[in-house]
Amino acid sequence: MPDRPTHSRTHYRGAAGDWPGQPAGGPDSRSSENEPTVDQLSAQLEIAKSLAAEHLATLQRTAADFANFKRRTAEDRERELGLASESLLRKLLAVADDFDRALDAMPADLKGVGWIEGIVLLDRKLRALLESEGVTPIESVGRAFDPREHEAIASVPATGRPDGEIVDEIQRGYRVRERVLRPALVAVAGGGAGSGDTTSHAN
Repeated sequence: MPDRPTHSRTHYRGAAGDWPGQPAGGPDSRSSENEPTVDQLSAQLEIAKSLAAEHLATLQRTAADFANFKRRTAEDRERELGLASESLLRKLLAVADDFDRALDAMPADLKGVGWIEGIVLLDRKLRALLESEGVTPIESVGRAFDPREHEAIASVPATGRPDGEIVDEIQRGYRVRERVLRPALVAVAGGGAGSGDTTSHAN
C-alpha cells in the first residue's frame, strides 16, 4: 500500500500569547505603536487650550467693541437731541427776557390789577416749564466774576466793592443741568477812584 503524502505545517509563534500562524509582533503590536503617547496628548491638549483662549479673547474684544459702539451711538443721539433741545430753550429764554423787562417796567400802581396778575401767572408758568427741563438761572450780583458763567460788558469804578465783583446784572444767565446755556451779561466793580459812572466795555 503506497505511503500517503505528508504535508508539513508551519506554526509561527512570537511572544507568549500570540495566535498560531501570526508572526511575532502581530496587529496588537502595530496598533500600540500607532497610538499617541502621553506627551503627545499633553502637547495636543495645550495647543487646544491655547486656541480656545485666543478665540475667547477675540470674542471678548468683539463684545467690548460692540458695547463701545452702542455707547458712542447712544451718546451721539443724546448729544444731537440735546443740541436741538438747547436751541429751543434759548428761544424760550428770549420770551422770558421779555417778561423780565415788562415786569421790571411795570408801574407800581398797576400791581394787583387783574390783567397784570395774568402776566405774572404766565411768567411763573414759563419759569416752571424751564425748570422742568433742567434750566436754572445763574446767580450773579454779589458774586465774583466767573468767565465760564458771566460775560462782563461794563466796569463800574469807585463802588467800594472788590475788583471783579459783580455789581449789576444786565441780562440774566441760565444753565441747563451742568452746562451753561447762556452766560449772564453783567457789570463788574473796577479799580481806581471815580465818580461811580459806568464805563462800558461792550464785546
